[in-house]
Amino acid sequence: MPIPAAGYPLAAGVSPRVQVVETTDSTNADVVAAVMADPAGWPHLSLLVTDDQRAGRGRLDRTWTAPAGTALAVSVVVDAARVPIEMRGWIPLAAGAAMARAVDTRLAGHGASAQVKWPNDVLVDGGKICGILAEVVPGAPDTVVVGAGINTRMTRADLPVSTATSFAAIGVDVDEDRLLADYLRGLDGFLDALSKGDVARVHRDIEKLCATVGRDVSVSLPDGTTVQGRAERLDAEGRLVVASGTVETVVAAGDVVHVR
Repeated sequence: MPIPAAGYPLAAGVSPRVQVVETTDSTNADVVAAVMADPAGWPHLSLLVTDDQRAGRGRLDRTWTAPAGTALAVSVVVDAARVPIEMRGWIPLAAGAAMARAVDTRLAGHGASAQVKWPNDVLVDGGKICGILAEVVPGAPDTVVVGAGINTRMTRADLPVSTATSFAAIGVDVDEDRLLADYLRGLDGFLDALSKGDVARVHRDIEKLCATVGRDVSVSLPDGTTVQGRAERLDAEGRLVVASGTVETVVAAGDVVHVR
């Protein structure tokens, strides 16, 4: 189904601004530019959405595209000023966890379940259904734009890699409005907990959803080195702790592969 003519009324019940565009290169780039030009016009939880993103960006400067109408690209404005600086590293993880819960709710009755691959990819039974990228707005360090690309109506033939999946590939005709509304509510709930200093609850909830914890992993770090071992836990800042023998490595950023 295409973008509904009625828009997204359930999402609009949560967000102060839901803007739908027919096509764009990057929803994140659009929202970052819009916030820089008119901060007051894009308050907390404002949302830009399209089902035709031509030059999406992911973590580690990756780019990705999807056939028009097969994936939903959304970018949300987050007022990070409400979150203590030392807790802001949890924001991208909170977005992944909120999306995993929203996806899982839409999968009810279909025998599949959603989890998070650290730091914030959303997996369904091991296949990636959503990727997330969080960016601080230049010149506005208290504003973060969180972008997500969700494979909605992508057929198995359209999936870019064998490790990807989609709602359609699972056999689910997803209600995108409910998905977005659930995601926004979940994200705001995590942010509210952080604003109150309840990082322990956020830590606990995200770690429970994290498919990486407890797995043997190989992590490619930004400097080109690789860490291999068992993902033991998330630390107090949301970083991944990988143990190799008696040596523990704390990973703040990296590309994780689940070995088994």
